[in-house]
Amino acid sequence: MTELEGDRGVYGITVAAELVGMGVQNLRLYEARGLLAPQRTAGGTRRYSANDIHRLRRIGDLLLAGLNLAGIAMVLHLETENARLRAGQNEEQSAVRRGMSRRVP
Repeated sequence: MTELEGDRGVYGITVAAELVGMGVQNLRLYEARGLLAPQRTAGGTRRYSANDIHRLRRIGDLLLAGLNLAGIAMVLHLETENARLRAGQNEEQSAVRRGMSRRVP
């Protein structure tokens, strides 16, 4: 699955809730608290992507670990920031390797 496919909202709220074993009201609460932002149709219906489903499962794992919603928000933010920094670091390392391979001894 490509990143774009993972971002495409395809699941309605009832299906998404069933996939992650949560109540529909919980999904609405997590959205209200800013823990996820499902896509919306022109009529305002929520559409959850594969990435949203993954994030909901992560929220569930953190709840089981004893975190409250404020703590979960911090963890998710830090995980996102860490992934962004790692991606930048990997790009820099690749650029350095490409530069080294172009040098003629």
